Order: sequence, then structure tokens, then C-alpha cells
Amino acid sequence: MTTVSSTSTTTTTSTTSSTKSSYASTDPSDIDWDGLIEEAVNAKLARADSIETKLTAAETKRAAYEEAQSLLAALATAAEALRAPSGTLAADDDVFRNRTAYLTAVGDVTAASVVSVTADTDADVGTYELKVTQIAKAHRVSSADQTSSSEALALAGTITLGTAGTGSATIDVTADMDLAAIAEAVNAVTDATGVKATVMKVSDTAYRLVLSSTETGQTIEATDGGGVLESLGVIDADGNFADELQAAQNAVFSIDGVEMTRSTNDIDDALDGVTLHLYAVTSTDESSSNAVSLEIATDLSAVEDAVSAFVDAYNAYRDFALAQQTTSSDGTASSDAVLFGDSTLRSINTALASALTFSFDDTALTTIGITFDDDNKLVLDTDTLESALLDDLDALEALFSYQFDASSSDLQLLRRGTEAPDSFTIDITVDADGTLTGASVGGDDSLFTVTGSRIVGATGTIYEGLVLVFTGTESASIDITTSRGLAERIYTAADGASDSSDGTLAGLIDNLSTKESDYQSQIDDIQSRADAYRTIITARYARIQASISVAESTLSYLKALLAQSTDS
Repeated sequence: MTTVSSTSTTTTTSTTSSTKSSYASTDPSDIDWDGLIEEAVNAKLARADSIETKLTAAETKRAAYEEAQSLLAALATAAEALRAPSGTLAADDDVFRNRTAYLTAVGDVTAASVVSVTADTDADVGTYELKVTQIAKAHRVSSADQTSSSEALALAGTITLGTAGTGSATIDVTADMDLAAIAEAVNAVTDATGVKATVMKVSDTAYRLVLSSTETGQTIEATDGGGVLESLGVIDADGNFADELQAAQNAVFSIDGVEMTRSTNDIDDALDGVTLHLYAVTSTDESSSNAVSLEIATDLSAVEDAVSAFVDAYNAYRDFALAQQTTSSDGTASSDAVLFGDSTLRSINTALASALTFSFDDTALTTIGITFDDDNKLVLDTDTLESALLDDLDALEALFSYQFDASSSDLQLLRRGTEAPDSFTIDITVDADGTLTGASVGGDDSLFTVTGSRIVGATGTIYEGLVLVFTGTESASIDITTSRGLAERIYTAADGASDSSDGTLAGLIDNLSTKESDYQSQIDDIQSRADAYRTIITARYARIQASISVAESTLSYLKALLAQSTDS
């Protein structure tokens, strides 16, 4: 008995202990359900991480290409000012055609006090002698003193004011109007009359109405109805102005001895493309030696600024290019060298370096004060540049600019291409009526099309982009010689790479943008599937936890029954 009981007790104890251990291993509180879910989801997202790395690399490379594109566009803009030829639609952007006026006093005058001058782009260069013997003035008349500007004058009637160059208008004056009100009424029709009014305070008890013509050289005309102007003392009993402060007069001046008269001091029709702003006379005597020497010439300061801007723009790009060539201590590309070894960048750098070696006759960059440092960046010596500008501007222009020369003045350049040969002869045919009918080179008439007076290089030929204008009336063979200057070559390389629509870099940037979109779509798709999987396994684990809870409840119930049975 004792032995059996002992065995039974031992067996029961052993069973209870085993049950507790198994129960403890399935306690939901000991399981990291969130961790299990994240681990499962991250396994699904693992591929997205590698694609994310590709996306980041593409974005970084695209940003580098975009930076290069921006810097090259700035370089192209800087080169544009120095490369534009005469006779093209871009002539207004050609810094060598910018004009300015240099004034020099002759005799006992101060040039800047006599005149200021503005010159349009491409105005003819030349030197002129300017003499001013009379300045244009406005007509100005005054009323008699009035005791107040704000008390009713008890005057009624009509006054008509005007000038010969503008017109006239009638103004009604009523008895309740004061001096200020009359002035306001006059100014309300100034656009129609060319006359303006001002109330001037002469003293505490004296006010005057002053009438002035708005344009110099114009005389005020006045008609008094009801005696208003006479009562004010503007006109006398004979109808004449009682107090003429200043008579109207025209400007009288001479250029190179040719006397001229204008009603204004702002004269834009004496010299083509030149506007004179007259301020004072050189002398009232035309025979006096006092004068202002006026030289219309290329704006050298603008050229110097353009060259300096060109150097700065090139160096900015060069800094970028150098950063793409840096290596780490182990000889591999540094983290900043995103485009290390990039063939497109290398091709651009080679084209720019080749362009900078261009020389014209004996003129090169070093001649005008531009040298290279150890990093092949440009160094500008402004003293040497200024000397070159003063000594031989034509040579400096030839170094930078595109040059076009035709053996006939009947042929002008409108636009230029990039592939046309430096010299060729174009044969132009005209019919009996003088109408342009065709153009050919070497007997090939498929190289150009004719539209009106224009000769246009055919698409797909080396003359594509070239547009000429022929103004002659007879058939002719015309020799053409061109020279692509340094700025023209830099522009071609920089713009060809940076043009936002069809430049070399634009294609690479578009391709990378497409890749980025594809990568992002793949990442989004993986993320979407991972999110869906998260929802599925979260629900699955919730069911497992619910099942465990049910099992745990059942186990507790059985455990209670077992305990009760054991006690019994």
C-alpha cells in the first residue's frame, strides 16, 4: 500500500510539473508579437532597400548634371555677349556694338554741364563738335499779387487757354472760386491745352497764379471772357500778357558748324541713334571757340565687364569640373566626385579647353591679359586688358567674335549656323524681274532654299541654320569668309551641352529622371505589398493570440479540475 501510494503521488506530481512548464512556454506575454510582424515585413522590404540605393545614386547624379547644366548655361550667356556678329538678329546683344558718348570740353566750358548724350546700339562711330547758343525754354506768365489763395475772388466768366502745338480748351470760372480752384480747373485740362497752373506764395499776403507751357518752345495763347484774366492781372487792357516771366524759345545749336533749331532740349533726330540732352549754352556767340567734343564709340567699359563676366563664368564651371576629378588617398573617387570619369563631362571639358586655345592672327588670350593658373582656371590682368581695349579693339573683337565678310554688300548675314565652312562661294540667280530665284554652292542648288529675299540653309546640310539676305537685283557669285572666334567656340560647346530642350545634358537628365520614376514606382509597389502583408499577418497573429487565450482559459479550467480531483 505504502509503495503504491508513493508511486502514485510521484506520478501525479511529475504530471503537474510537466504541465506548468508547457504552459509557461506559450504565455502570450512572453512573445514579441510586434517584433515578429516587423521582422516579417522587413523581409518583404529588403529588396526595396537595394532599389532605394539605386534611386539615391540616380538623384545624386542627376543633381550633378543639373549643376553642370546651370553653370554651362551661365557660361554660354557670358560668351553670347562677346560672340554675336553684326548683321544678325542677335546684334543687340553684341557688346562690341554697344555705344557710349565721350565728352571733352573745348575752351571755357564744362562738358557735363552743357550736355549729356545717350547712344543706341550700333550708332555710327564718329567725333563731332557741338556748340549750343540757346536752350529751349517754356513760356511762363504770372498774375498780379492776390491777397489770398483760398478766398473767393467773386470773378465769373470763361477763359480759353492753349498752345499752338497742343490745342486749346475753355474753362468756366464762377464767383465762388478762389485762386487755388482756378489753378485746379486749369490743370484739369492740361492734356488738351499744354498749359499748367501753379499758385505761388510770394509773401504772407501775396499770392500769384503762374501759367506755364508744358513743352519748351511753345507760347501760351489766352482768350479772356468776362474779364477774369484781366482782373487777375494776367493780361492787360490790350490783351497782352501783363507779366511775362519767361518767353518761350527754341534750342539753337550746331554740330560740326551746321546750325539747327529744335523746340526741345532732348534732341534725337540730329544724329542717327544719338540723343542729345541740352542743359546750358557753350556761348551765345556762334563764332566762339567754346564747344564740346562729342565722340560716339564702342563702350569699352561694357566690353571689359563682359570679358570679366566671361572669365568668372568659366572659372565657376571649372571649379565644378575639378571637384568631379578629386580622388581619395587610396586613388578612388572622392564622395563629392559624383561624375568621376564621366565620358560626357570629359568631352565637354575637352571642347572648352580646345576653344580657349584659339588665336586670331597674333592675338590670343595672353595678349589681352588672360592666363591660366595651375588648375587651368583663367586669371585676368585688368591693366593688360584695358591697354588692349585702347590700343587695338578690333583685334580683341576678332579674337572673341564670329566674323562674316562677303565680297558684295548686297549679301547680309541674318543668322549663322554652326557647321558651314570658313569660306565658300555662293552663286545667286535672279530672274528678269530682279526676283531672287535660287542659290547654290559648287553647282549644288539643294543646299539652300529661297524665301523672298532670304537664302536659308537646307535642313540636314552643313549650311543648316545659316540665313542670308540678298538685296541685289542681278545674279552674282559672292565669296564668303567667316571666322568662329573664341567666344563663338565656347558658346557652341557650352550651349550644345546645356540647352534645356536638346542639349547633351538634358538627355542624360531626362533619362535619370525616368529611372528615378521607375525606381520610385518599384519601391512604392514593394511598400504597398508589404503594407498589405502587414495587415494579413497582423490579423493572423491576432487569431493565434486569441487561440492561445482560449487554450490558456481551457488549461486553467482543467488545472482547476485537476487540483480539485487531487484534493479529493
